[in-house]
Amino acid sequence: MQENKIKNLLLLHFIVFIWGFTAILGKLISIEAIPLVFLRMFLAVLFMLLYFIIKKQSFLISRKAILKFLFTGIIIALHWVFFFKAIKVSNISVALVTMSTGAFFTALLEPIFFKRKISLQEIFFGLLVIIGLYVIFNFENHFKLGILYALLASFLGALFSVLNGLFVKDYKATTITLYQLFFGVLFIAIYILFTSGITGLFFKVSTTDWLYLIILSSICTAYAFMASVKVMKFLSPYTVMLTTNLEPIYAILLALLIFGENEKMEATFYLGAVIVLGVVLVNGIIKNKNRRSRKLSQEISRKK
Repeated sequence: MQENKIKNLLLLHFIVFIWGFTAILGKLISIEAIPLVFLRMFLAVLFMLLYFIIKKQSFLISRKAILKFLFTGIIIALHWVFFFKAIKVSNISVALVTMSTGAFFTALLEPIFFKRKISLQEIFFGLLVIIGLYVIFNFENHFKLGILYALLASFLGALFSVLNGLFVKDYKATTITLYQLFFGVLFIAIYILFTSGITGLFFKVSTTDWLYLIILSSICTAYAFMASVKVMKFLSPYTVMLTTNLEPIYAILLALLIFGENEKMEATFYLGAVIVLGVVLVNGIIKNKNRRSRKLSQEISRKK
């Protein structure tokens, strides 16, 4: 049992490392954010379809579900567009630290969709995150466009996660992902068609970019998602949350190793980064403790 837990914990760290590597690939791929997202999602859909065929899994869903997945597919497509734009106009460190605000946006959105009160604790931590971002923004002013793009990506990512939290109760995770990726591809394709035209897009991509795109869509998208769902069956939410919060750290360390001077920042950036990442981590730990306390109280009440 212990050996199985260690195995899954190592797998989770590998998945988080892969998620961090997504940002590296976004910087290495030379094409712009919109065609990059289109090709990433298009290839990921092909890999997911292959998975469905091998597993002989049904594709059928209701019309109501189609509308839900259409909306969230557009959201995830826009999330990735702004995420890669942030990386390309600033750097990986700035983009990923700013993306850590997702926990704050989720705290604001969850009460709306799950019909519960806004936590004062979440507001307090949210204000601390804003202070951390202010420190970064104030001293790294030349990265302000990247910070704004990353904030948009963070908000859209939080909205996507909250909505998926509702959908996962009624649909399989793989089915949700397949349709969201498909509708995301469709949305980007229509946009490209009416702006620059989709003709010749595939032929403008270099061999190196194709290699990076295949890694991005297969390992960093299709595989990482399916493996993360499997791991969550064996590890506690606390362990998953704590490990997932290491993603920006893995990515920043990787970026420093690969891109060197381009990723080195002023000391004030790292001060702001410590505030943002520290708040996200502490908030997650407190939330997990509160969740455990509520669960224990409910069990005691049931025994009585």
